[in-house]
Amino acid sequence: MSHDRKIIESILLLAEEPVPAGVMGEVLERPTAEVEDELRNLATSYLEEDRGFVLREVAGGWRLYTSPDSGPWLERFVLGHRTARLSPAALEVLAIVAYKQPISRTQISEIRGVDSDRVVKTLLGRDLVEESGHGEGPGSPIMLRITDHLLERLGLNSLAELPALAGFMPDTEAVEDMEAKLSPGV
Repeated sequence: MSHDRKIIESILLLAEEPVPAGVMGEVLERPTAEVEDELRNLATSYLEEDRGFVLREVAGGWRLYTSPDSGPWLERFVLGHRTARLSPAALEVLAIVAYKQPISRTQISEIRGVDSDRVVKTLLGRDLVEESGHGEGPGSPIMLRITDHLLERLGLNSLAELPALAGFMPDTEAVEDMEAKLSPGV
C-alpha cells in the first residue's frame, strides 16, 4: 500500500481541515477500513521515527500537526519570521510592476491615481520589487521590476507565465458605457 501511503500523505499536506478516512477511501478507491489501518500505521510510524510532525484523528477526520516537543523552536521561528499579508494597494502595485516593468514610482502613481511611494517602499523592503537602473527623462527616475524572490513565491519561472491582461479588460461597448456615465452633464 506504499503508493496509497504517498497519496494519503499528499492529501493530508494539502488539506486545511481534518480529512475523514472515508473521503480518502473514495479518492483511493479503497475500503475505508483499509485506509483507517494505513492512517493508524502512519501515525505510529511518525511517532516511532520521532518525526517533526504527528498524525492525529480529530473531529471525525485525520490531520497532520507539528510535533508538540518542537513548540519552543516553532514559536521562535514564527515570531522571528512573521510574514504579513499584502494589502490590496500592495497587490495592485505588484500587478502594475509585473505587467509594465521596468516602471518608475511616478508612473505607478499615475496609473493608480494616488501616491504609491509608501507601498513601493514596503514592497522593496519585502524583496518583492527591486530597483533596475535609471530611466530616461527628467531626473533619471529609478526604475522598478519584480524580483526572482516574488516569482519563486508565485511559482513562476518568468513573467511570461502571467495571464494575458486582455482577458480581464472590458469590451469596447462596456468602456464606452462607463465613459458616458462618468462624463459631466450626462
